[in-house]
Amino acid sequence: MSDTPERYAHLARKFDIDDPLFATEFEGVLEHLVARCPVAHSEVGPGYRVFNRYREVRRCAQDWRTFSSADGWMLNPPPGNIAILPEDLDPPYHTEWRRVLNPFFSAAAVQALEAPARAYAGELVARVAPQGHCEFVADFAAQLPGLVLFKHILPVPVDDLPMLFKDIDIYSFGPMQARTPAFERVYVYLQRFLETRAREPSRGGDIVDVILAGVERDGAPCSWDDKVHVVLDVVFAGLATTTHAISGAIYALAADPALRAALQRAPDRMHTAVEETVRLYAPVVAVGRSVRADCEVGGEQLRTGDRVALNYAAASRDPEVCADPARFDLERQEVVHTAFGVGPHRCLGEHLARLEIRVAIEEFIARIPEFEVEPGKQPSYESGQLRTMKELRLRWPT
Repeated sequence: MSDTPERYAHLARKFDIDDPLFATEFEGVLEHLVARCPVAHSEVGPGYRVFNRYREVRRCAQDWRTFSSADGWMLNPPPGNIAILPEDLDPPYHTEWRRVLNPFFSAAAVQALEAPARAYAGELVARVAPQGHCEFVADFAAQLPGLVLFKHILPVPVDDLPMLFKDIDIYSFGPMQARTPAFERVYVYLQRFLETRAREPSRGGDIVDVILAGVERDGAPCSWDDKVHVVLDVVFAGLATTTHAISGAIYALAADPALRAALQRAPDRMHTAVEETVRLYAPVVAVGRSVRADCEVGGEQLRTGDRVALNYAAASRDPEVCADPARFDLERQEVVHTAFGVGPHRCLGEHLARLEIRVAIEEFIARIPEFEVEPGKQPSYESGQLRTMKELRLRWPT
């Protein structure tokens, strides 16, 4: 790596997850953090340490007793922030919710969704194919995850998808004062949705029935509020993450014709393509944890009550576990990354995300085998603890 750019030097002692550099120079920032700044320090709010290398990130993520999620995953939460469950929980209560939710996101359950997911992907591509161009995020990537989630897992009306997606986007990336009101709108919507379902007959044990039944907390039935926070997490995670990975996959193939041709020649490398996509285009950049016992990690002395950030995006680019980490490499024999998290909070929807990324790639390149980024229209991004591609303009011959 060349000499550290001066514009990155402040990250070591004045790290801010909302620094505009994350949106405009994401890859350069991550390369700098991994190579030169394994532990960064932030003075934002009460302050926190940021672990950027795979070894330390993995250690902390696996040790939930020392690095607790109960104070929330957000590092700089807006005033009045709303919790999402079970993300903002520790075992054993976290484990109970995961136990009842896991069957809806298991590998077997997701496999049964491949045919409809592929049909939706095909329909979305068919709409734009004759045009010779599209804005891929709005026309495809922002729609596919919601169609699968709302039509086959959580039966929220699909017509309400744009409204929910907009407010979740504001909560994730909007002005700080607008974030909580936007998430409150989603919360109120889902609370009313649950109230309506609670008055209706059971639908045979779908995910809403399971959430309404709830689980025990400290030997007693959990609260109604907790049930709303759980459905909020399902919607938030389902809409706020996979859109970016799908967009990243298609951008990588549009920007590198040789990569696209190699994948078309060797479709058996699709699994690797999906893993490289989530490694390089991880929607979750970092998560917050609270230290529950004095300890030492990566040469840093941590005290009870300290806050830390686990930089999943940087750890996935650590050369200690991934050679030539900036390269999208279809020939990797093993793709090591932390994009889906590590430990008890590993992403509940990872199988679903992989399916949606795979069918998106397969259906797009089957119908539009040659495509490129529209000249002069490089993709734009927003970044914070999450990252998303805001716009991707593509063109192709018709």
